[in-house]
Amino acid sequence: MQEVELLQMRHINKVFPGVKALSDVDFTLRKGEIHALMGENGAGKSTLIKILTGVYGMDGGEITVEGMNVSIHSPQDAQNKGISTVYQEITLCPNLTVAENMFIGRGEGALVFHRDNENRANEILKKLGIPARASQQLGSCSLAVQQMVAIARAVDMECKVLILDEPTSSLDDKEVNMLFDLMRDLKKQGVGIIFVTHFLEQVYEVCDRITVLRNGELVGEYLTEELPQVELVAKMIGKELDELSNLGETEEKKVENKEIFYEAESLSSNEAMPFDFCIHKGEVNGFTGLLGSGRSESVRAIFGADKVNGGNVKIKGEDVKITKPIDAMKHGIGYLAEDRKRDGIIAELSVRENIILALQVMKGFFKPISRSEAEAFADEYIKVLNIKTASRETPVGSLSGGNQQKVILARWLLTHPDYLILDEPTRGIDVGTKLEIQKLVLKLAEDGVSVTFISSEVEEMLRTCSRLIVMRDRHIVGELTGSDLNQAQVMKTIAGGEAVNEG
Repeated sequence: MQEVELLQMRHINKVFPGVKALSDVDFTLRKGEIHALMGENGAGKSTLIKILTGVYGMDGGEITVEGMNVSIHSPQDAQNKGISTVYQEITLCPNLTVAENMFIGRGEGALVFHRDNENRANEILKKLGIPARASQQLGSCSLAVQQMVAIARAVDMECKVLILDEPTSSLDDKEVNMLFDLMRDLKKQGVGIIFVTHFLEQVYEVCDRITVLRNGELVGEYLTEELPQVELVAKMIGKELDELSNLGETEEKKVENKEIFYEAESLSSNEAMPFDFCIHKGEVNGFTGLLGSGRSESVRAIFGADKVNGGNVKIKGEDVKITKPIDAMKHGIGYLAEDRKRDGIIAELSVRENIILALQVMKGFFKPISRSEAEAFADEYIKVLNIKTASRETPVGSLSGGNQQKVILARWLLTHPDYLILDEPTRGIDVGTKLEIQKLVLKLAEDGVSVTFISSEVEEMLRTCSRLIVMRDRHIVGELTGSDLNQAQVMKTIAGGEAVNEG
């Protein structure tokens, strides 16, 4: 079958004040292919996509669609040329219905032809297997369903080029498979799909080709079947990954005979079912399970982030009461939340201000940290964590996702916690930064810090944790250590384990 070039981007350049975001980058998308665009945070992926969709203007280069040279000045302009995008951050309107979200801004007017649009929307939802009704308010749907509605909206616009920017980050395995089936169907229809993801195994499951960017430059374009995963990672971060494969394997992780730092009995909250839990000093353990299993709800109860309504807690053998985050912080517990946008960074504040925030809360706002102290703290952790920022005064919202995550880590490390809870600390960030965070977690444990680590990527947890608590339907259904710490056993426990802690 002859390959037909659908989209060509040639010699693309983009400069922001003080930063060359893209330098002479080429990208080619063919009809009926799924093409992965890969690279670390800050590699230039988002900038390239925003140029293609008219969010940014380019400072040099050319774009052709089906052999015709085009200029794209706005997202609407891109849409009119058959280029549709579904971003990682859902940009729909939760106060409108599913149908209104699917058809709003489509010229014919969603509110005028309300009934026709509902019927059409229901047809699309049924065809794609999306568990939603056209008439229901989008905000009443789960985050995963909202993501699927965004994809349905893009698909229904008869796009030639479909850009999926981290579309699976909020989906469970069943929904990911549903999306992949849809992508394969669109591929058969001749649609070209640009797939941006940090889940490497998904690239190898569904993509035909891979283009790698690094530091705003093109590393190369490869056939997926000809690029081993370890080589892909090496190309993305610019170094070999022997240290990644050896991470966590240099010595057997043991937690026997170590003192228990934190212990909870029948702990529950408005969101978490009663559960028992403990962690030893210097241990790295984790909660694992499918989306919605109760992982995040459990650690939020430990930190007092949700209203605690039952249970007994001991720290170093002493009874304590933790009903709100400041209680946990005063007992040496830090918590990096799952949603860094909502519960982590304060985007408009500087890197410096974000880093000192937790320490300032603990000291009290009547005892302000001096400017010179704050600057010294910020400079120290920018260096220690290799945070890529123009300066300590840069608004944290302008940093890449991985560097935002490092700022939040710095915030908690500055409080010198005895127990650090990390909920999805590596989600949506590049492979190199993931490696740095995993190494940091193991170093903290060596220094005696207890760490609870949660990740959607089971392999990542197996590399870092010496004990896994397995959850299903908001109950603990198993605990794995030693030789049982393998992916097959995790999946078996999730699928067939019986709840061992009904509370």
